[in-house]
Amino acid sequence: MISLSSNELLLVLGNSGTVAVVKVGEQRQFFVDTPEREIVLAMGPDELLVASGFGTGEEIVKGLKCVLYMIRELNSPLIVLPKNHPASARLKMVLAAGKRIVLSCGITPGTHPGQHLLCAINEFDGAEILGVEGGVELKGLEWAKYERMGF
Repeated sequence: MISLSSNELLLVLGNSGTVAVVKVGEQRQFFVDTPEREIVLAMGPDELLVASGFGTGEEIVKGLKCVLYMIRELNSPLIVLPKNHPASARLKMVLAAGKRIVLSCGITPGTHPGQHLLCAINEFDGAEILGVEGGVELKGLEWAKYERMGF
């Protein structure tokens, strides 16, 4: 287990991708807007917001922090694009919310409404990120470097 408080961000650093994780921090609701409907997610303090970036470096990290801030602190909705939407190919990062997030390179970025599944680059494929009391567990990411920072 990696300890993580609600005022910290965890970066998982790969060779060609980056994943950022924050705790929800308090009981709250998030909204997932799909082309067909709006879904309300009731989430607890130890559940996670996980953003996957298709790249590495300072600019990707800034973007990941920004999108996580917009969702958690400004209560922006999570937007799900329709299948075959042209914007999918231009997305530099995507986000999922839940207690268990599975990273997959087999889905189209931004189009999967199931919040347990998050599009990621090949090197993260099949890995899991679990929200646990006081921190997170990373499964299948033993090889990756990670660091915590203030959020």
